[in-house]
Amino acid sequence: MAVHVPKGWELPERAVTPEHIFLNRRQIVRGLAAGSIMAAVPGLALAARASDDPSAGLYPVVRNERFPAGEGRELTSERKATRYNNFYEFGTSKKIWKAAQALKIRPWEVRIDGEVETPRTIAIDELLSQMPLEERVYRHRCVEAWSMVVPWTGFAFSEFVRFANPTANARYVAMETFLDPDTAKGQRQDWYPWPYVEGLTMAEANHELAFLVTGLYGKPLPRQNGSPLRLAVPWKYGFKSIKSIVRFTFTAERPLSFWEEMNAREYGFWANVNPDVPHPRWSQATEKDIGTGERIPTQIFNGYGEWVASLYAGNTDSTLYR
Repeated sequence: MAVHVPKGWELPERAVTPEHIFLNRRQIVRGLAAGSIMAAVPGLALAARASDDPSAGLYPVVRNERFPAGEGRELTSERKATRYNNFYEFGTSKKIWKAAQALKIRPWEVRIDGEVETPRTIAIDELLSQMPLEERVYRHRCVEAWSMVVPWTGFAFSEFVRFANPTANARYVAMETFLDPDTAKGQRQDWYPWPYVEGLTMAEANHELAFLVTGLYGKPLPRQNGSPLRLAVPWKYGFKSIKSIVRFTFTAERPLSFWEEMNAREYGFWANVNPDVPHPRWSQATEKDIGTGERIPTQIFNGYGEWVASLYAGNTDSTLYR
């Protein structure tokens, strides 16, 4: 008889919200039509804002149980995960969710260029219609030493790579966010190298954990969390997970990412989670779970080492974990 031995990243079934409760909550939110009621109940106005997304009918989708988040970790509440955010385009505070509602998410186009067989620009809703959506529960670990566990909806980055059809010359993929300082006041700060740029190797982009996110908690992705399209690479620090993507450029040269350009000593290209490699200004040995408020030990590769350690075998780059 086969005996299953739980791995360090596995989430017990008891930690997952039952489907009937989850779906019933969505029905309640949709049924509250009166504006006075929405304003009176904390969080419902924000949920209603998400429902104005044209892709709302695509959600919820089936959860892929292959990607659990880890023993002992509970899902972070939707309210906390959507109201404790980094989005420097809208300011440096963690409480930028209101300001981020100004983000215009339609029309939204994604440019695919560089080392690809056919450069193209595609509307986000057309892209969604061609991608296999699924839900995945992932850990998210910020370089600032806080973390959460959330149910992302989206599609495997590898599916997008196949769609983009890069040439054999492509070794990296650079991603770029929107540039609209009239809407995003943070982009008026000229000491930042706007627009936000991030990058992965092709091996990282094609890894099964790399995920392009379009939804959260069974609804379209909120603006403050990176609507309508963001990246989730759960073994890396959160600043690698670029938000509100408008461009993918496949390239033979390693791209210079936003925070690497700002301060390469503190925010390197690789940025893999490692409790033994401190940030120059603070320890990475522990992290604060924003859902429970508890301080917990940080795991190598954020608990996904069994999946991704082989990507970096033999890599001697001294900034591999920073």
